[in-house]
Amino acid sequence: RLNFLSFFLLCLTSVASGNKANKHKPWIETEYQGIVMENDNTVLLNPPLFALDKDAPLHFAALAGEICGFRVHNGPSGSGTVQFEAVVLDRSTGEGLVRSKEPLDCESQREHSFTIQAYDCGEGPDGANSKKSHKATVHVRVNDVNEFSPVFVERRYEASVPEGRLFDRIVRVEALDADCSPQYSQICFYDIITPNVPFAVDNDGNIKNTEPLDSKHQRVHTFWVTAFDCGKNRAQADAQVVITVKPSCKPGWMGWTKRVEYTPGSGSIPLFPGLHLETCEETVWNIQASVELQTGHIGKGCDRDSYSDRSVRRLCGAVRGEVDLLPPPSPAANWTSALPTLPSSDSSLVFSFNGSNHVAVVPDSVVSALSGDHFTLQLWMRRGGGNIQPATAQTRAGRKEEETIVCSTVRNDDSFSHYSLSVHGCRLSLFYWPDVAAARPVKFLWKLEQVCDSEWHHLSLSVQFPSVTLYVDGVTFDPALIHDNGAIPNPAPRQRMSVGACWEPEEKQKEIQNNTISEVRYVGGYHGLLSGVTVRPGSVEPHSVVECLYACREGLDFGDLETLGSGMKVHVNPSQSVLVLEGDDIESFNRAVQQVTYRNSLRFATPGVRPLKLTTSLRCFNEESCLALKQLEGYLVVLQPDAPQISLSGVGPHLARPAPEFEGPRGVSLFPELRIVCSLSHAVNTAAQGMEGGALMSDAVAHTLDGCEVQPLGEELNPEREELLVDMDVVRERGLEIINTTAYIAITGAESISVYEDVLRSVRYRLAKGSARFERRFRLSCSEMNGRYTSNELTLEVNFLHSLDNLYHPSNLLASQQQFLHPSHHAGELSGHTLPNPHRNSVVPGAATVIIMVCVGFLVVMVILGVFRIRSIHRRGEGARGVSKEGGSQWDDSALTIIVNPMESYESRMGISADTEGEGEEDEEAAESPEDAGDDQRIIIKKEGRE
Repeated sequence: RLNFLSFFLLCLTSVASGNKANKHKPWIETEYQGIVMENDNTVLLNPPLFALDKDAPLHFAALAGEICGFRVHNGPSGSGTVQFEAVVLDRSTGEGLVRSKEPLDCESQREHSFTIQAYDCGEGPDGANSKKSHKATVHVRVNDVNEFSPVFVERRYEASVPEGRLFDRIVRVEALDADCSPQYSQICFYDIITPNVPFAVDNDGNIKNTEPLDSKHQRVHTFWVTAFDCGKNRAQADAQVVITVKPSCKPGWMGWTKRVEYTPGSGSIPLFPGLHLETCEETVWNIQASVELQTGHIGKGCDRDSYSDRSVRRLCGAVRGEVDLLPPPSPAANWTSALPTLPSSDSSLVFSFNGSNHVAVVPDSVVSALSGDHFTLQLWMRRGGGNIQPATAQTRAGRKEEETIVCSTVRNDDSFSHYSLSVHGCRLSLFYWPDVAAARPVKFLWKLEQVCDSEWHHLSLSVQFPSVTLYVDGVTFDPALIHDNGAIPNPAPRQRMSVGACWEPEEKQKEIQNNTISEVRYVGGYHGLLSGVTVRPGSVEPHSVVECLYACREGLDFGDLETLGSGMKVHVNPSQSVLVLEGDDIESFNRAVQQVTYRNSLRFATPGVRPLKLTTSLRCFNEESCLALKQLEGYLVVLQPDAPQISLSGVGPHLARPAPEFEGPRGVSLFPELRIVCSLSHAVNTAAQGMEGGALMSDAVAHTLDGCEVQPLGEELNPEREELLVDMDVVRERGLEIINTTAYIAITGAESISVYEDVLRSVRYRLAKGSARFERRFRLSCSEMNGRYTSNELTLEVNFLHSLDNLYHPSNLLASQQQFLHPSHHAGELSGHTLPNPHRNSVVPGAATVIIMVCVGFLVVMVILGVFRIRSIHRRGEGARGVSKEGGSQWDDSALTIIVNPMESYESRMGISADTEGEGEEDEEAAESPEDAGDDQRIIIKKEGRE
C-alpha cells in the first residue's frame, strides 16, 4: 500500500509539473523469496512481483508508464536463465509471474538463486527509449514430494552374544530415504515384523534382547525388520537379522574328549582333533601346554611288546655274555631268595630294597667272571615307591647318606679294581678305583631329574676307563669329573660284589669284630626298585643297542612339523610319554594341538587304559588378571587286538616204537615232524561279496616265540631210569636258555618259529636198560610274549613194543600179559602209527602165538580132567554116586573155560570196522556153545585196559 501510494503521489507530481516525457525507471523490490513444488513450475514469490513506474499515465505518455516485461539474469548458480523465466500478467499494474521452464527435482537441486529486472514500454507510440529497473535477487526453494521409500543399508545383519545376559544393543540396523527434505528423507521408526521373538528395536535401529537368551534352548534366532519414513512410506525390502547365542564364556579348552579309543594296527591317530583354546578375549603373549601319556603301568618305561628284559636284549642284537646280578631265585641262584619281589606287567622280576637289610651278595663264582676295566652295567631303576618302607639311615648332619646300587671289587690280573654306583638326592655317581693299591680313585657325577622322580628309568653305564658313557632312557649324559682326594679307606684286595648296599671298610669291621660282632655290615642301603641288573665284561655296548633297549613303540607324536606356524615349538621326551607345545599365537597353537597324535607300532598292542593329562599355562600382558586353566584329565583306551593263534601239529596222539630203540644211546625223537603255525583271525566284511553276515579269515604271519615246555604227564621222570634229551648245540647256537628237570623241560628266549621247530624236533626220550614201560604221556605247549598268547596243548602217548623173547623170561611174563591185555597196545591201534623198519618178532605175531598156546594148553587140561572124571564115575558105586555128584557139582563149579581175547578191547577202542567186530562176536559165541565146551560151566575172564 505504501508503494502504491508513493507511486500515486509520484504521478500526481509529474502531472502537476506538466512533464509529459518518459523520465522515470520502473521500480521493483530488491529481494524476493520464492517457493516451487517439486514436479511443478510456478514459483510463489514473497512479496508478489509488481513493477511501478512514476511516469504519468497520459494519452501521449501511456506507454512510458506501463511495464512491458521482466528479464531474468544468472544468479550464483549460473542456471537461472536456463531454468526460470518471468512474464508480465498486467502491463498497467506491473504484475508479473516467475516460473520454471521445466519441472524441478528437489533431489537434484533444492535451492535456486537468480536476478530479475523490469523495463517499461518507453516514449511515444513506438515505445522507444524504454527504461529498466534495478536488479532484484530471487531465491527459489524447491519443496520436496515423498516419492521414495526407505532402503536398508544391508540386507542381512549378523551378531553373536553370550547367553544369560540383557544387552542394550546387540546390533544396529540402518535404512536410508532418497527424498531431499528432512520430512520425507528421515526414518521415523523401525519395526520387527516377525512375531514372538525376544527382541525389540528402537527408532534409531538398535536391537536388544527383551529376556536372557539360552543357547541350549535356541542357539540361533532369525527375524525380519522393516523401516518407515516420516511420510509413512515403508521400506522397499525388509532386512534379515541373525543372532547367534554363544554359551557363557568360560576360559579354557573347548572340544575336549575325555575318552579316546585306539584300534590296534591303525597307526597314528589324533588325540585332540576338535580341541581349541578359549581365552574370552583376554590378550595372551605366551602359551605352553604339556600332554602326558601314562604308560608306566604297562611296562618299565613303555610297552616293549611284553617281552622280558632278556628277550628284548636278544631282539635288539646285544652282545651275549652278560651276567645277571639279580636272577630269579633258584637252587643255582639263591642269593636273591631273601629279597622281596613285586609283580611286573612285562613278566620281568622286580626286586624291592628297603634301604637297610635288603642286600644281595653275589657269589664269588659269579664275580670271578666279571674281571677287567671294560664293562657295561645296565639296570632298570625306580627310586622309592613299591610298598617300600622309608629308609631310616641318616648321617650325622641329619641328611640321608648315599644309596649304593652296585658295589664291586674284582681282580684284574695281578691287581684289584673297585667301583660303586650310587645315588644321592638327584645325583648319580660312579666311584671308580682302577687299582686299589696304587692309583687314586675318580668320581664321575651326573645331576639328573630322572634319579629322583619316582619313575622307572633305564640306565646303561659303559666303562672303558678313563672313558665313561651314561645312557638314561637311551639319551647320553656327560659327567662332571671329580678327583676324590678325601680320606677314603682302601678297599680290601679281595673279590666281592653286592647289590643294594656296600660293605663297611675293613678298619670299621675290625673295630666291630673286637666288640665280638663278626658278621659283615653293610652301609648306604638303596631304597627303591631294581630290575634287570646285568654286567657284561669286555667291550662296551654299542649305542644302537642301548637305544633299541629303550625304544618305545608306543607314545606321543606330532603330525607334521612343517605345518607349525612361526613361533611354535614342540618337544617330546625320550620315552615319548610327555609332549610340550609352546607358542604365542592362539590360532597357530590350536592348529598345533590338533596335530598331537598317539602312535603305536606294536604288532599286538597291549590292551587297556592309558591315563591322559593336559596341563596349560598362560602368560598375559596383565599378569594380575591372567587366566588360570585347570588340568584336563582323560584316558586312552587301547582295544583288544586280534589274538594270534599258535597251532602245534604234525605229531600223532600215539607214538609206538620197540622198547630197544628207547634204550639206545640217543633214545627216540618225540616230535620229529612237529609243525608250528601262527595265524591271525580277524573279521571280514562279506556284504560286498554278496554274503550275509560276517566271516572270520585267518592269515598266517611270521612270528616270534619266547618259550616252549615239554612236560611228562602223571608221575615225574625217574632220573635213574629215564630222561629227556635236547640237542644242546642247537640251543647254544641260537642263544636260547633251557631248564631241564624231572618235571619239565622249558626252553625260553625270543626266537623265530623255525628255530623252535628245530629245537623241539631234537627232543628225545631215552630209557635205561631193562626199564621199559608200556606207555608214557607227554604234553607240549608254546607261548609268546611271556605267556600272553599260548598255543594248543599237544598230548603225545608213547607206546613201548616188547618182543616175544622178552615175554618168555619169567620176570617179564606177568608184565607181558598186562601189556597184551592193555587196550592201548592192540594191533588195531598200532595200525594208525608209522612204524619204520618193523621187527619180525613184534607184538602182533607174538600175541597171536601166545593166545594159541594158552588155548591149546587149557584144552588139553580140560580133556585130561574129563577123562579122569569118567573113570571116577565107573569105579564108584551107586552109594557113592551121590557123593560123586556132590563132588561133581563142586568140580563143575571149579571147571574153567577161560577165553582170553586181548584184541577185543583194543579193537573196540580204536574203532575197528564192523565186519571185524562181527567176526569177533561169532568166534566168541562159537567158543561158548555146548558143542565146544560141553556141559561144564563157563567162566569168561576179561581184563579191561585203562585209558
